[in-house]
Amino acid sequence: MPAEDGTVRYEGTCHCGAIGYSYYTRLEPGQWPTRACQCSFCRAHGARTTSDPAGLVEFHKRKGARELRYRFARRTADYLLCGECGVYIGAVIDTEQGSFGIINVNALRPSPEVLAAPQAMVYDTETTEQRVLRRVARWTPCGPIGPDGE
Repeated sequence: MPAEDGTVRYEGTCHCGAIGYSYYTRLEPGQWPTRACQCSFCRAHGARTTSDPAGLVEFHKRKGARELRYRFARRTADYLLCGECGVYIGAVIDTEQGSFGIINVNALRPSPEVLAAPQAMVYDTETTEQRVLRRVARWTPCGPIGPDGE
């Protein structure tokens, strides 16, 4: 059910439900910019990601759940994986402008019936500065990871 301002909350979780996210956006799922990064990590996970710079994402975990943060390449973002079942649910970057994240739409429960086909993305030519600036501009603002219910 949309909030008064038109925002809808979507929920996503790993396979075992230990970690997840709440994604708030005014965009209909068919309007989400869905991306398929072509790096070896994202290809290995079959990741399809999205973000909304005008939205909000809140990552959460069950009390006692093991959340893994994986950094690779330029070490600019934390990729969030469940320490129990191994599912990749999203990524977070912390910057001077705040924290921003993306969600893996494969973790949405339930999965929206209509999603845009993912656009293949290759970021290999970006400098570290360009990568951070792109993420600040395109990713979704987010808060700290907290336990469910907070």
